[in-house]
Amino acid sequence: MRKLQLLILGLIVSAITFAHDDHNDPVVLTIDGVGIHKSEFLYIYTKNNPKPSYKKADLDEYMELFINYKLKVKEAEKLGYDTIPKLNNELAQYRTQLSLPYMVDKEKNEKLIKEAYDRTVNEVRASHILIRVTPEASPEDTLKAYNRIMAIRERLVAGEDFGTLAAGKGGSEDPSAATNKGDLGYFSALQMVFPFEEAAFNTAVGEISMPVRTRFGYHIIKTVDKRASRGKMQGAHIMVLSNDKMSEKEKEEAEKKINEIYALLEGGEKFEDVAGKYSDDQSSKGKGGLLPVFGAGSKQRMVPEFEEAAFAITEDGGYSKPVLTAYGWHIIKRVEMIPVPSYEEMYRELKLKVEKDVRAQSTKNSFINNLKKEYGFTDANAQKLLPIFYNNIGNEIFQRRWKGLEDEAHDKDIMFEFKDQFFTVKDFETYLLGLSVNGQKTSVQAYIETQFTAYENASILKYEDTQLERKYPEFRSLIQEYRDGILVFEIMQNEIWNKASEDTVGIKKYFEAHKSDFTFPTRYKGELYKCKDKETAKEVYALVASDSLTFGQIQERINKDSQLNLIVKKHTFNSETTEAFKKGKKGKKSLKFKKGLNKIFSRNDEYYVFNVTEVLEPRNREFKEAKGLVTAAYQNQLEKDWLAKLRTEHKIEIQHDALYAVGK
Repeated sequence: MRKLQLLILGLIVSAITFAHDDHNDPVVLTIDGVGIHKSEFLYIYTKNNPKPSYKKADLDEYMELFINYKLKVKEAEKLGYDTIPKLNNELAQYRTQLSLPYMVDKEKNEKLIKEAYDRTVNEVRASHILIRVTPEASPEDTLKAYNRIMAIRERLVAGEDFGTLAAGKGGSEDPSAATNKGDLGYFSALQMVFPFEEAAFNTAVGEISMPVRTRFGYHIIKTVDKRASRGKMQGAHIMVLSNDKMSEKEKEEAEKKINEIYALLEGGEKFEDVAGKYSDDQSSKGKGGLLPVFGAGSKQRMVPEFEEAAFAITEDGGYSKPVLTAYGWHIIKRVEMIPVPSYEEMYRELKLKVEKDVRAQSTKNSFINNLKKEYGFTDANAQKLLPIFYNNIGNEIFQRRWKGLEDEAHDKDIMFEFKDQFFTVKDFETYLLGLSVNGQKTSVQAYIETQFTAYENASILKYEDTQLERKYPEFRSLIQEYRDGILVFEIMQNEIWNKASEDTVGIKKYFEAHKSDFTFPTRYKGELYKCKDKETAKEVYALVASDSLTFGQIQERINKDSQLNLIVKKHTFNSETTEAFKKGKKGKKSLKFKKGLNKIFSRNDEYYVFNVTEVLEPRNREFKEAKGLVTAAYQNQLEKDWLAKLRTEHKIEIQHDALYAVGK
């Protein structure tokens, strides 16, 4: 997590290459005489602050962060971090990913983006049957899988039921088929692997496709329906857990509870308040039940029962009756219906997704052909020279026993060339020797021809890769950003985080000097009863005061008619962090309690009874109790001292007039 944060910071504050002149683009900062211009600072500042403030105080504050980061990069370079092989390899991996959008045929890519949009405004419902076979499978295993899927297709064409066959013995090898009978529900572009998506959208409703090969194996697909997309929804829910692992009594209690919750909503209580009090979904209850956006084209997909109920709600603010899914009971609120955006609005998002998707591979051949024209590619001699390989290589190449050409007479003969690059017979021989071959799958000549084409393509793509920084300034800047982020993470890890974690003496010394920073506030051991209303609180108070029942028995008695009446926690409660103890609108002060049964109190229209068994007075933490907090504080102190030292070693000048004018 820390590495990701530092890398993101690197993306925010690393140097960008800008064209500028000193009159229209003045220097706002110099470090050791090297100027950083207004355009660079402004770009970075607005990138990190979508709604930037140009007040002096805010610009000054950000400038200090910016200087700190620049100093860390300079120190990393000074210490040679930019020469460490591990870091350079890591950057190379990032570079490979970042280069992908630049290594495609842009015209064909635009067509793929438009197609993806068409498949976003429309969606398809499909069922499938899968017979697994890996991409690396032998021809024999591949043929077996193909024959199996074809035999299943013939049975379907003859009239057998798709769902029954998918879920039955000898049917689909997709584990989910046992419960969904192969039905994948509705989906749109970029939610399935591309060959599957392609077949589903191109197969007529009611028809069954021919076998489709993906990385998972062979599929046959039945297109069940096509429709216009319903868009996305911002929704919320109140959930009560109920699943097959629970007893029948627990399921009945869950159903009773959701119906009681529904009655509260019907009685006028706010959805958000009820969700916060009673929902079992811990990730959403604190946000009033709010869920991530779901629906067509979104990353978030809900189970079909949930989505159908959600999209059946006719207006924003409306909510459903209780809906049962495999996860439990839900009451769903429609917060906002979000229609599919226009093509122009979705273009950038779709472009990024298409370029990362396997469908972008379909543009590679045309991209290579364009490069060949651009760089004057020619392989006129290849057809004369390839027979050298046909005539001197036998089946031993498939067992990796081929040792290379015995005759060196043609080693320097050029097989193909482009730009200022030349590739000889010896180069191709070296390429062949470096290949990993897994058994004979074709004739020697066909193998050589295939590998020669692959070698030509790989060579021109490799050359193009070396030209990206020259041809695309934005790519050069992006690589610089990643490079600086990696360097800063590594130097921070070595100079600060690892040192702090390993310096036991330093940590303890820091603790001794700052003991007052690591204290426990007043804490209370006891039972906290959260009651539905004031009358319930009075009843609970009387039962606790009688001292005849355990807290569990009290809960059972009070919740006899409703699971919503009482919630009990037995715990050690922190006076500063327990929400129920905070008083006032801003909650800056905390209530105080004595040992024993305390008076009924309320917080945010909820009533509490608190039975305190022990009051733990404020005290300093022991070292073992505070070690994590101390280590973090010690790290911060080391970084602060380190940055102060770096600032003394470099000459830093801020041009304040230029800085304060960046927003003009």
